[in-house]
Amino acid sequence: MPSLGVDMTVVKPESVGFSSERLERLHALMQGVVDRKQIAGIVTILARHGKLVDYRTYGYRDLASGAPMTKDVIFRDFSMTKPVTGVAMMILYEQGKWLPSDPISKFIPEFAHLKVFNGADKDGKMILVDPEHPPTMRELMTHTAGFTYGLFGNTPVDAMYRDAKPLQSKNLQEMIEKLAKLPLLYQPGKGWTYSVSMDIQGYIVEKLSGEALPDFYAKHIFQPLGMRDAGFFVPEDKSRRFTTLYNTGPDGALAAVPVGDRYRDYGAQPAMPSGGGGMVSTAEDYYRFAEMLAHGGELNGVRILAPGTVHLMSSNHVPASLLTGEFSIGYQVMRPGFGYGYDCAVVFDPPEANLPEGKGTFFWDGAAGTWFWIDPANDLVFIGMIQRLLTPESPNLEYESRSVVYGALVDPAK
Repeated sequence: MPSLGVDMTVVKPESVGFSSERLERLHALMQGVVDRKQIAGIVTILARHGKLVDYRTYGYRDLASGAPMTKDVIFRDFSMTKPVTGVAMMILYEQGKWLPSDPISKFIPEFAHLKVFNGADKDGKMILVDPEHPPTMRELMTHTAGFTYGLFGNTPVDAMYRDAKPLQSKNLQEMIEKLAKLPLLYQPGKGWTYSVSMDIQGYIVEKLSGEALPDFYAKHIFQPLGMRDAGFFVPEDKSRRFTTLYNTGPDGALAAVPVGDRYRDYGAQPAMPSGGGGMVSTAEDYYRFAEMLAHGGELNGVRILAPGTVHLMSSNHVPASLLTGEFSIGYQVMRPGFGYGYDCAVVFDPPEANLPEGKGTFFWDGAAGTWFWIDPANDLVFIGMIQRLLTPESPNLEYESRSVVYGALVDPAK
């Protein structure tokens, strides 16, 4: 595969405004959670102005065998797939194939008659009403259309999702047919709920492009950017580089999770590719993707999107009425200064959001603890890859790493 001229040589931190001494706090933070056996292994990448400031590994790919973490290890991206799906959608947006104001049913006729949950009657029977307006593509892209996951809530609609198991469908068409029979959790645009919206987008990508979702990603994103190991499954010849996944065991120690078969379906793409959480990649793969976005949709002469399209994707599209702290998922709380763009969170007023990064920073994370952020104001990119399912016991590396990184950026004008 082409290198695209991406230089992975680490430069002297001071040359791009960082303090080498203060960056030792980042190393201590990462090494500390490994030494305390809270995390098995970590890969981190920090870059500024397109130059690598810090690129390190910590700990182990697999604890049982003692296999060390290496830079070529393949991780489960889980929900860090979502921004990649966002880019796939924006590629199609640039081709004039959809607009934010379009009703979703324009592309999914099965959604033309969706109902909305409106409580229960005196007998406990669910009350369903018509939507005040058809849910739009903008709402689909921002988790405000009314869909849910069924995994994080205890509403009657969440229970219906758990029973229907849309994400366990045999293919994306079956998923859509299941979702068409389920009510929306609230009136479109009147709430923010982490949801299957990006899986629905995956179906739309297939429909608008005429290509299978993994093929579209490979042709239009992975291959052009030189993301050599990114995909929806791990081929057999790469399986030795695939991470073991960990959770908190009954004794509080890390315990291997017996999952991953869907990524090891050697030689074949999944029949049910997940635009919301199906990707695997190395840290360098995701760094290439993030650098492309950081530099206005282009990586070393290869253009994926136009700068204006990246700006549209990475701007907040959630109304202030929903940014109250009422809606959240994991560490991410929708609040003043902190909203959501198209398939990514956005910090549009850092002091108001009580965060140290630059205005316009956008990012997301994954269920196995991976995280990244792109800070256009400081021309900074950070990638963090781990392999521990997030639980209340997990260290909050996503935000702790922000503190130490920005604490080391002592000359931001440089």
